[in-house]
Amino acid sequence: MEIFTLLETLEETIENARKMPLTNKGIVDKDELLDLIKEIRIKLPEELKQAKWVKEERTRILIEAQKEADDIVKEAENRIIAMIDEHEITKKAYAQKAEIIETANEMAREISNGAKEHAEELNRRTNEYADELLGRIEDLLEETLDTVKSNRDELK
Repeated sequence: MEIFTLLETLEETIENARKMPLTNKGIVDKDELLDLIKEIRIKLPEELKQAKWVKEERTRILIEAQKEADDIVKEAENRIIAMIDEHEITKKAYAQKAEIIETANEMAREISNGAKEHAEELNRRTNEYADELLGRIEDLLEETLDTVKSNRDELK
């Protein structure tokens, strides 16, 4: 940066100035110092423009970096929410599965119990009907035996 070179030259000129006897004051060439200051002023605006540009660029980069960081955080939050939702959906699906299986098992028990009750009822009715039939057959056999006895007695 040229401005720093000019400032160093100015500093050297002041340091190398001739000293006045018995004081701490120095004698410098007024024109030389004014020329250096003029050059510094000429160079200064360009240096300031560059510094301003560097500052603005730094600010822009920081803003961009912050925006990217915010975007990354937002995306991460969205992914976490999606994962939580998926987890909740999975939990609900497992709960629903368990509920469906329990309902199916309950229905199977009810069907099985109903089938057993129906079979027992059929068996009971069949036994009653068989008992009734046996009773009729016995009655018929007794009647037939009585008829045979009575016919035998008549034949004797």
